Amino acid sequence: MSPCVCVLLLAASALARLDEASLDSQWEQWKATQGREYNGLGEEELRRAVWEKNLRMIDAHNAEAALGMHSYELAMNHLGDMTSEEVSEKMTGLLVPTDPDRSFTEALSDRVGKLPESVDYRKRNMVTPVKNQGSCGSCWAFSSAGALEGQLSRMTGNLLDLSPQNLVDCVKENNGCGGGYMTNAFQYVADNGGIDSDAAYPYMGVEQQCRYNSSTMAARCKGYKEIPVGNEHALAVALFKVGPVSVGIDAAQSSFQFYSKGVYYDPDCNKDDINHAVLAVGYGVTSKGKKYWIVKNSWSEDWGSKGYILMARNRGNLCGIANLASYPVM
Repeated sequence: MSPCVCVLLLAASALARLDEASLDSQWEQWKATQGREYNGLGEEELRRAVWEKNLRMIDAHNAEAALGMHSYELAMNHLGDMTSEEVSEKMTGLLVPTDPDRSFTEALSDRVGKLPESVDYRKRNMVTPVKNQGSCGSCWAFSSAGALEGQLSRMTGNLLDLSPQNLVDCVKENNGCGGGYMTNAFQYVADNGGIDSDAAYPYMGVEQQCRYNSSTMAARCKGYKEIPVGNEHALAVALFKVGPVSVGIDAAQSSFQFYSKGVYYDPDCNKDDINHAVLAVGYGVTSKGKKYWIVKNSWSEDWGSKGYILMARNRGNLCGIANLASYPVM
């Protein structure tokens, strides 16, 4: 059977499952699963149209993936009734700094021989469970807290959830739910003398009055270091030598919004337009030789592969993952 015939058959199969009755049933099931309720018929019709467009895009992508045209698959999730523009506006929050003064790492690569083929700090008790930032643009706080958690575990052997809300409320150089940057968070922790635990200062998803309490301080840091811009090898070295690293990426693509499994590579992902902070917790290579970064997101375990994504490594700095990488120094 020719490739063209295969594509047509897969497309027909996808369309068959998207007939009106099936769509109605899937829509009602999705709403029930996600607990969605809308203000009037007009809003529901609008959200249904967005959801249906997303579902068709997902099905078309997966039909192509089945033919080997993509290295990853998509799946409907809790973001199904949102456009990629809405996701970028409500669920990202990385504000790229304009200050050119950066604190670069030493030449870590000069002190490393051959890197191991894979590193995964989830297996070394250095990564806490996946969280959900909600509609607050606090990705920078979750990324920063994750990097601090990794260093706390590395230094003390104690893995503890630290408080993104402490950072949202108290890092005045950032803009709370309006966005921020990770090195400002690390500098705050250094200047403040610590950060509270998540148990003592739980996440609320809105910016509030700062209420840091030194009696519940859970971790300190001395400052931070940054990875040379765009250097994926330096990022791999930092992961190997130091631990989880805060990174910024372009998360504006609908393919990212509905990532499900596999090694993510979308050529439209823009390395020069970064809008979302996440946490690199390792790297590896598939049995087919595809290299990837292991990335922890803050959109809940319902997104991606239980909250994670494998992003293509050494593919031209995909999504700008090595452009704004940093880690705290304890």
